[in-house]
Amino acid sequence: MDTMRDRFIATTGRLLDEDPRLALVLAEISRDGFREAERRHPDRVINVGIREQLLIGAGGGLALAGMRPVLHTFASFLVERPFEQIKLDFGHQGVGGVLVSAGASYDWPAGGLTHMAPGDVALLDTLDGWTIHVPGHPDEAEALVRQAAAGDGLDYVRLSVQSNAVARPVSPGFSTVREGRAGVVVAVGPLLDSVLAATEGLDVTVLYATTVRPFDAEGLRRAVDGARPDVVLVEPYLAGTSTAAANDALAALPHRVLGLGVARRELRRYGTLDEHLAGQGLDPVGLRERVSVFFDL
Repeated sequence: MDTMRDRFIATTGRLLDEDPRLALVLAEISRDGFREAERRHPDRVINVGIREQLLIGAGGGLALAGMRPVLHTFASFLVERPFEQIKLDFGHQGVGGVLVSAGASYDWPAGGLTHMAPGDVALLDTLDGWTIHVPGHPDEAEALVRQAAAGDGLDYVRLSVQSNAVARPVSPGFSTVREGRAGVVVAVGPLLDSVLAATEGLDVTVLYATTVRPFDAEGLRRAVDGARPDVVLVEPYLAGTSTAAANDALAALPHRVLGLGVARRELRRYGTLDEHLAGQGLDPVGLRERVSVFFDL
């Protein structure tokens, strides 16, 4: 199976052929995959080099000129390093664009902390108006990239090498994968398979999300209706990123929320993706232990 990044490259190349208002801005990362698209559309495939602030600035300028820019590099270089440019060149200027990242929280552990970005979603969440997509499969990534490219707003698509075995239909909010009465577990993007394995045989509802902002408050309220209003959020980025949103959604009910994800502490080891997942307690074994304790199952 191809990766989400492979699918993004192939899909965006086709979209550049189909939509003359689309422009792609790169900062060296993935440039080799776009060589043919660059040859076909030299005026709409722009590589700024290793200059991430310029990446965002160029994208903002294209948006002001009426284009729909797609900007791409690793998450740490796309969101964290040029955050001020995102805030000003897109948000303050009132223009739209599509940010598509690779690397996720620790997809390439050998790259070290410079190439890790568990705080990207929480950081973007401080800004107004962003729609944030976290696909869990290459098919979902393609659908969400197409959806974002066709729009006019502010979209962030967070790609990962981690993937669920089966693609599911993408939707703006939560979809129900499994029903139970002891509580609700929300699985985001590529962590669904781990959540399903961890909750096998437990009497809990499992919701799935590929678009996490706007937060589906109404969907969460429906899920806890008639069941115990306790919620575990399992997110592949900084733990607690959506805890406040879930608490706000359930403010009228006595409830508990547990936010699971990547801890603030730095794991100062390289290792593999699977070792980092286990180290963060996001593998099926770690998740089952924490979910079972929280729900007293």
